[in-house]
Amino acid sequence: MPTPVKSVLPVVLLGCGGVGRYLLRHIVSCRPLHANQGVAIRVVGVADSSSLLVADDVSSSGLDDALLTHLCAAKSAGSPLSSLLGQGNYQLFRNPEARSKVIDAATTLGRTTGLVLVDCSATYDTVSLMKDAVDHGCCIVLANKKPLTGAYEDFQNLVSNFRRIRFESTVGAGLPVIASVTRIIASGDPVSRIVGSLSGTLGYVMSELEDGKRFSEVVKTAKSLGFTEPDPRDDLGGMDVARKALILARLLGQQISMDNIDVESLYPSKLGPDAVSTEDFLENGLVQLDKGMEERVKAASSRGNVLRYVCEIGSTRCQVGLKELPKDSALGRLRGSDNVVEIYSRCYESSPLVIQGAGAGNDTTAAGVLADIMDLQDLFQKPA
Repeated sequence: MPTPVKSVLPVVLLGCGGVGRYLLRHIVSCRPLHANQGVAIRVVGVADSSSLLVADDVSSSGLDDALLTHLCAAKSAGSPLSSLLGQGNYQLFRNPEARSKVIDAATTLGRTTGLVLVDCSATYDTVSLMKDAVDHGCCIVLANKKPLTGAYEDFQNLVSNFRRIRFESTVGAGLPVIASVTRIIASGDPVSRIVGSLSGTLGYVMSELEDGKRFSEVVKTAKSLGFTEPDPRDDLGGMDVARKALILARLLGQQISMDNIDVESLYPSKLGPDAVSTEDFLENGLVQLDKGMEERVKAASSRGNVLRYVCEIGSTRCQVGLKELPKDSALGRLRGSDNVVEIYSRCYESSPLVIQGAGAGNDTTAAGVLADIMDLQDLFQKPA
C-alpha cells in the first residue's frame, strides 16, 4: 500500500550551473525514497541568469521529470532555458520580468501551500529576492554564499527567520558544519574558536607540497583535475574561504564584514587578474612563487609541522591564510581535497569536535541542498 503524501514542497530553483543541475537530478532520482517518506518535492520553476521557466499553475502542478531531465541535458550542453520553449506545460519569462514572476509565485504560494526558494547561483543579485521571499512567508535554501556575506543587515534579516532558512551547503558542501555550530550554541555551550580547512582546492595543494612537489606543478595538476576555478587565482586568493569564515563568524554573533577579515593571498597583487592574464599567470606567474612556498614548507617541516590554508575564528578576530600546524593534528593529517573543521567550546575545549569529509564538488553540494530542503518538510505538512 502506497505511503500517503504528508508533505508537498513546491520549489523554485535559481541557478542551473553544476550544483543546480545535480540538485534537479537528485530530486528526480530520489522520488521513490521520498514517496516512501510521504514527501513530494514539486519543482514549479527553474531560472538561469537570463530567464525563468515556470509551471502554468504553480498552485497545483510542477515541471515534470522528463522536462527536468531534458533541461539538465540542455544546460550541460551550454544551451539557455529559452531553447526549451514549447516543450511542456509551462511559461517562459526573460529578465527583468522573470524576477517579478518569481515574486508572483512567492506571493501565491507563500500564503497558501508555501514555497521553497533555492539559490544555487553565484551572484549577489539574489539578495533582495531572498528577502522578498521571506517577507511573503516562503522558505529559502542557500548554496550561494553571497547573500549571507554582503551587508550584515541582510544577513541578519535572512537568518532571523531561522525556522525557514537553511544554508548548510554554504560551508563545507554537504558536511554538517552549520548544524553542529548552531546545535552547540543552542545548548548554551559558547563556541570559543573554530579552525577549519574549508577549501578542497587549497587542501589538495597544501598536502601535495609535503611530498616535495613544486607549487606551480601542484596548482596546474589541481586545475587539470577540475579542482580549481578556470582561473586558479579565484581559489589561491582565499576569498572563497573568507566568505565561509564570515558566515561562521556571524553565526557566532560577530557583527563583521569582509573588510574585517585578514585574508592572506597566495599570490602578490602584481600577479593579480588586473595585471596578468590567466594564461600568463599559469605559464609564467606561478613559477615565481615556487621558491617562497618551498622555503615556507621546509621551515614548517623543520619544526615538525605542516602548512595548511585555514580560517581561524576567535572571539575577537577572524583570519584566513597559511598556518603551521602539528603533523598529528586533525588538520595536519589532512590529505587530498577533504575539508576539516575543529570546533572549540566549553565542552570541546581540550578535545575539539572534528568534522571531516568531502567538502567540495557539485554532487556533494547538491546532496547537501536536497537535505536542507527535506529538513523543511514539517513546515509543509498537510492538515490531517
